[in-house]
Amino acid sequence: MIELYHIWKKYQGNDWALSDVSFFINPGEFTFITGPSGSGKSTLLKILYRELLPTEGQLVIDQRNILKIPDNKLYELRRSMGIVFQDFRLLFHKSVFENVAVALRILGMTGKDIRTRVFNALRMVSLQKKMWELPSRLSYGEQQRVAIARAIVNNPKIILADEPTGNLDIKLAFEIMSLFQEINEKGTTVIICTHDRELIRYFGHSILFLFKGRVLRKEQL
Repeated sequence: MIELYHIWKKYQGNDWALSDVSFFINPGEFTFITGPSGSGKSTLLKILYRELLPTEGQLVIDQRNILKIPDNKLYELRRSMGIVFQDFRLLFHKSVFENVAVALRILGMTGKDIRTRVFNALRMVSLQKKMWELPSRLSYGEQQRVAIARAIVNNPKIILADEPTGNLDIKLAFEIMSLFQEINEKGTTVIICTHDRELIRYFGHSILFLFKGRVLRKEQL
């Protein structure tokens, strides 16, 4: 269970990016967070994985107030999450394999466990045949798939994705969203920030509408 209670966020010298945001997301739920540019979608996502702290409010995940986790213990939270960034954040001097393996190496895994997990993650996104390529030799859509493989390689409870189809054509966007749906069907909670209404209508999951930092409504299609 993800629980947000009266979350407010203000950047230095700016208006409120988030204003009194409260909602719940159940385990295994697939939720779209949507709204116009500047509505607070990315800010909300960054608070969920503790890249940002709110100005006020509480955030509880699996009955733990994650805002009280000290910085040197954040790895415990991140271990349960897979994050797909809008700009991918790939290591372009490393192979596809190493990009996906990096999270496992940070956790102290070695050898066969890493090879097995990375291969399975790349196979899920249909990139196992390109594991030794550099990301620069891949298409934009393939780079996105690498980012997804990296997010799922540790079998996280929660996947967070920020505009994962924003720069893809409609065919690739539907393929990427179908991957997230497949991940969700295995029991993973998936939260995706997107402004693409066509994708939202087609995939028909829970929707959280933001406008000027406020939750207008949360509904299930």
